[in-house]
Amino acid sequence: MKTIENLLIEIAKMGKEKKSRPFLSEIQPFKHFLDEKGDLLINELDVQDGAWTRREILARYLVLSAVLDQGPDMEGVRRMVTDVINELYKKEIRIFHRPLDFFKEIGVAVDNILKSHDAIKKIRAVLWARTNKTNPEKYNLFMDNSKQVLNYTIFRWGVPLALSLLLEKDNLTLIDYLEKWESSEIMSQQLKDNNRYGLGKAIGDKASHLFVKWYVDSFRIVKNKEKSWGPLSYELPLDSNAGRVLFRTGYLLHLTTLKELEKWEVIQRNKGKSGTHYIRVTNLRGKKSTPILNNRQLFMKYVSISRDYLKTSKNPRTVEIQRVPNVLLLGTNYGIKDIDDGLMYIGTNMCFNLEAPKCKNCPISKFCEGYNKNKKLIKDYRT
Repeated sequence: MKTIENLLIEIAKMGKEKKSRPFLSEIQPFKHFLDEKGDLLINELDVQDGAWTRREILARYLVLSAVLDQGPDMEGVRRMVTDVINELYKKEIRIFHRPLDFFKEIGVAVDNILKSHDAIKKIRAVLWARTNKTNPEKYNLFMDNSKQVLNYTIFRWGVPLALSLLLEKDNLTLIDYLEKWESSEIMSQQLKDNNRYGLGKAIGDKASHLFVKWYVDSFRIVKNKEKSWGPLSYELPLDSNAGRVLFRTGYLLHLTTLKELEKWEVIQRNKGKSGTHYIRVTNLRGKKSTPILNNRQLFMKYVSISRDYLKTSKNPRTVEIQRVPNVLLLGTNYGIKDIDDGLMYIGTNMCFNLEAPKCKNCPISKFCEGYNKNKKLIKDYRT
């Protein structure tokens, strides 16, 4: 297990250097929330900004951003979200201060989303297509490969904004609702699944954990100072970049077998590009790791993570694979944010979804089983 522990530490080191988060400093209504360096003024989060505190306004923004922060071109997505928010605020459509504005002016929102998407496509499509060896005409930031802007606007923008609106109607703030739960991990589940306030299919597990990462670590908006709301209190967001890097490096094969991964359809044979094997890492959630369970020292760490940090079980009997990074980072100076930021950087800059990624330039190449021992892990698998 020392091999994958060292691998995660190297990924986390990279994540410390290469942070991945929304362009907060470029969003006009938040300019006065930042210092001269563009860093968030943490000590002023409870200053009022109209009817709400800065903390509340930023939390509303991060919920929306987590829902939208998906797609084939992350830079393009974040640019579009920033552009649309700035344009709406210029028109006094203050969607985080007054969520109802968005629905009252839905036509303006639709027009600005279309305008921004078309402008970004002109700038980004050719470069994106060249990097991914595909056609520039396939460039689409609307998610689910949807071409209907109204569906995207109402479902992906409208649902998270409606959450803040509904909480207002119930005389609650988003902050109070989020931090009523025992841990940030439980909060991430409730953000999606709560019967009254859950965002449902508008947000996936990956996006829910991405929001927690930003809320707890990246921007440190969280008020609760308990370790159940700290750097190891939530699961790693699992997306295609994470899946590709964690499989190709051999990390997943230290936690289970290829046969099990195929049984769980984490690996789907011959269903990837050009007949390769498809990696669907989201299917990994909830699956068990026998090697960790059989390692007494690591299992006791897992018990501590489950009981004291995630608050998901006081006496776990099995080990869920998606929680192993928390175990391996326990006692280090790194958290889940660092792992996720590192995976994002490596997955988007070196470990491309291609047969021949930039392995020689990769900072974790000496720890990578696919690069050093088994080239098939890279050549034969895609996300």
